Amino acid sequence: MTDAGKQIAKQKDATEIELLSFLVGGQDYSVDIMSVREIRGGATATSLPHSPDYVRGVINLRGTVLPIMDLSRRLGMDSDVESDRNVIIVVAVGDRTVGLMVDAVSDILAIPEDEMQPPPDMPADNERNFVTALTIIDGRMIRILDLNAILPPANEEAA
Repeated sequence: MTDAGKQIAKQKDATEIELLSFLVGGQDYSVDIMSVREIRGGATATSLPHSPDYVRGVINLRGTVLPIMDLSRRLGMDSDVESDRNVIIVVAVGDRTVGLMVDAVSDILAIPEDEMQPPPDMPADNERNFVTALTIIDGRMIRILDLNAILPPANEEAA
């Protein structure tokens, strides 16, 4: 078998995961595309009193009230004022569906699992680690988010 043939066989053996990449605060993040239900632009959330600061409010999604989470605030970044340019990525984890407000959607990536690296162990202010893996694509560091950690516990959610 030629070197090119071996490389193709190796690529077929490697398990790939498909990710939706997007920008938050000028940084690259991604989530497993299997959890993405849709991508919406231009939706303005209706705020709710006494909700956590990272919950922008709710929108009506075909008759369902959907909480919208400002991902930059959830990740502890400074958040710009909501604009018409923000995009909402509707994700489902288990029986929970939430909209994640991001700056822009970038691409769909197919990444071999062996190219993903665990994040370094670093002390955190809280016990949650939002990033499960890191990978480098075209010189950009892509952070792969753990949606189970990102979504607030059910008793914290605005509803």
